[in-house]
Amino acid sequence: MSWSLSAFADEAGPSTDEQIKALKAAGYNFIDLRNVDGFNITMLPLDKAKDVRAKLDAAGITVGMYGSPIGKIDITEDFNIDVEKLKHLGALRPILGATNVRLFSYYNKANKPKTEFAKVALDRLRELAKIGKDLGLVLYHENESHIFGDRCEDVLTIANTVRGDAFKMIFDFGNYNAGGENALENWKKLKPLTDAIHLKDNVRNADGKLHHVPAGQGGGFIKEILADAAKSGWTGPLTLEPHLTHSAAVMATGPSGVANQAYAAMTPAESFAIAAKTAKDLIASVGGKVN
Repeated sequence: MSWSLSAFADEAGPSTDEQIKALKAAGYNFIDLRNVDGFNITMLPLDKAKDVRAKLDAAGITVGMYGSPIGKIDITEDFNIDVEKLKHLGALRPILGATNVRLFSYYNKANKPKTEFAKVALDRLRELAKIGKDLGLVLYHENESHIFGDRCEDVLTIANTVRGDAFKMIFDFGNYNAGGENALENWKKLKPLTDAIHLKDNVRNADGKLHHVPAGQGGGFIKEILADAAKSGWTGPLTLEPHLTHSAAVMATGPSGVANQAYAAMTPAESFAIAAKTAKDLIASVGGKVN
């Protein structure tokens, strides 16, 4: 049993060349494309995508997933914004070779009733799954803070309502911890419904602020959960999303806690290298194997 280990390498640098350099130095063979060469993946021109693919192929790196921002808008905003982004990823699929798409489940900034919030979010996710399937894509929901699917009970609702061949579920340790939930307890409930994992960890300091730390050094119970995943034969992709420094890529994701002062003097490439090595060492320590 082995896991594919990928990373959001835009946290090491904005260009394709910088991202490849960071991944090769860390010994990673997969990349989750989010921002590259000045473009979010949902806006990457097709001709530019061909150049990116050529460089990745030459380096022996495969695109594991598209780190899209789909679903990171309010339920009152135009749904077609996300439909068009998904269609663009469908056009990128034959160029970049990947079929997996990370997405979210919408904000509710006006605090509309939970029943209304749930209906709009779930209806949109079902429609996106249908469109994605027609495009040959598989959607992966991430439990991001403050969206509909940020807490365990609502993630369970999404999984039980939408999960299927064209719609999968990501387990993000750090986001559960940020929301005040126990990631280990959530894993016990969500393990059978988890199709991918994001390696992100954090700790809330005495100042009450959330600080990101390398995987396994925070409150996300990453080592315990990965050990259980390895022991039980869980399979799926792992993606490193360290957030150690507030690079342009991290800032573009929205509010994400306070930059860790221990890494403040480092370049994004330097802090990424630490995060990448720590994650690989942690996986090896629990008996996990990666390709």
